[in-house]
Amino acid sequence: MKIAVFCGSGAGASPIFAEEAQRLGRLLVECGHELVYGGGKTGLMGVIADTVLQEGGKVYGVMPVALSEREIQHTGVTELFIVSDMHERKAKMAELADAFVAMPGGIGTLEEIFEIWTWGQLGYHQKACGFLNVDGYYDQLLGFIKTVVDQEFIKPEYADMMQVSTDPEELLDMLRDYEAPQEKWS
Repeated sequence: MKIAVFCGSGAGASPIFAEEAQRLGRLLVECGHELVYGGGKTGLMGVIADTVLQEGGKVYGVMPVALSEREIQHTGVTELFIVSDMHERKAKMAELADAFVAMPGGIGTLEEIFEIWTWGQLGYHQKACGFLNVDGYYDQLLGFIKTVVDQEFIKPEYADMMQVSTDPEELLDMLRDYEAPQEKWS
């Protein structure tokens, strides 16, 4: 499988974030998966890409031209796609990937995983999505998602589309075994 990983362009406050990015990168290669990601060389994005490459795996980066002009792209990836903007970036990543994982990251990470999750709910794809909840990073967000379900703005089956684990190996198994629910408006 090609697995898209959304994660921070910064390293975050705790070294555990980079450690888990390395762990996930090693597991991707061990399991025969390939990495699709935002194409950057900094932060967790750079850590996971470097790890997959060092382990002999394939890495596909997708970066908008405006960011590539700032020279933050990773030049050592297997293939780097330069696209016109962030909308095209997400569409290309969705096209390339068979599943999606959000590691710790900022607003961009959240926006990317939520859009992909929404697309799945609407039936635009049947691909698995997951949060790698490193060191409780997503605990409060997951609590809010429960509130959204409790307040009936999302049905439980669509909330359950998002696979969640603190363990990258378990999460990869969950992504592999995922079965999509019926799309929302069918």
